[in-house]
Amino acid sequence: MDRIQEKLAAFGERKRQVVDPGLYFYLRTVDQLDGAHVWTGGKRMLMLASYSYLGLIGHPKINAAARQALEKYGTGTHGVRILAGTLPVHVELEEEIARFKGTEAAIAYASGYGTNLSTISTLLGRNDIVICDKINHASIVDGCLLSGAKLLRFQHNDMNSLREQLEKVKDEDGGKLVVVDAVFSMDGDVTPLPEVVDLCREYNTWLMVDEAHSLGVLGKTGHGIEEHFGLHDAIPVNMGTLSKTIPAVGGYIAGSRELIDFLKHNARAFVFSAALPPPAAAAARAAFQVIEEEPWRVGKVQENARLFKEGLESLGFSTFNSQTPVVPILIGDEDTTLRVTRFCQDQGLFVLPVLSPAVPPLTARLRTTVTSLHSSKDIAFALDVLSRAKKIFNL
Repeated sequence: MDRIQEKLAAFGERKRQVVDPGLYFYLRTVDQLDGAHVWTGGKRMLMLASYSYLGLIGHPKINAAARQALEKYGTGTHGVRILAGTLPVHVELEEEIARFKGTEAAIAYASGYGTNLSTISTLLGRNDIVICDKINHASIVDGCLLSGAKLLRFQHNDMNSLREQLEKVKDEDGGKLVVVDAVFSMDGDVTPLPEVVDLCREYNTWLMVDEAHSLGVLGKTGHGIEEHFGLHDAIPVNMGTLSKTIPAVGGYIAGSRELIDFLKHNARAFVFSAALPPPAAAAARAAFQVIEEEPWRVGKVQENARLFKEGLESLGFSTFNSQTPVVPILIGDEDTTLRVTRFCQDQGLFVLPVLSPAVPPLTARLRTTVTSLHSSKDIAFALDVLSRAKKIFNL
């Protein structure tokens, strides 16, 4: 048996080990969205695994914008942006992103993963250096590897470790880029941006921040990590997605006109990928506007995150150092995590397990998320289910 076949067989066996006892929870079809709930398999469940932090999926203004673009432009462009695929709706979206993020310009990609992969590998090459937080998202790591640049990692959110890595390469030639997540998607904590910015300036290093899980979540008005820390124009390469708080698909980079012009002519995921579908681009643009028009959503999701986290900690659960609506619940071993997931879902709570290698061994967890649509009653229900799970499984 060759190596590829061995991998396929090993995966198939591992999957059977969880499918047979009813402990496989991935790729499930969600039949209908119902506010803070979903219907799946004929059952209504409280959703605690959604990235729709501000509950914008199905918003009337956003849906109307998508329908209008569909009627005007159709479902696609049949082209890449740099040739025949750019429509007014794409230009309007990028202008809206730049306005929202307070930058000169922006570029919208058709994929969030592709945004990180292509931007990093376009900015860096074999003679350059990239320095990453050890638990950065996989798309960041893959972009670093694809670039061929020298990859260094620092301990998670440890500024002494970041300084040590910067000190190692301070005299080396070539471009230097530090890349961090704003909010870390498995732990829910926030990068210490002021300290990161100070170090990058001290060592004359570019900074890229992935705001996939901070847009609409951090800051008094949801404008992201710079607003959260009271900074302005501190991030040269500001990345975000259009598929979490923003209910569409794709990703973006916001920055200087010089940076964006360079990416539009050199980033392979932009140059060689079809343009965003017009309805998705129009929906994304409208969503940025709704965030500002309905600020109650930002306040509500931040309050819900606080209530849920405090409730879990009062029950004795570890939620790591979460400061956001991403709230991990540490279970430990994988088998128990899967059985706790089964119990929660049987009780009507839609949660999902996160296992190694997505997280380190023995840190398997339920990775829960709250949104602005959750009521205090919903949070109380979730805490009750988890309290019973804690007793049953002796967590």
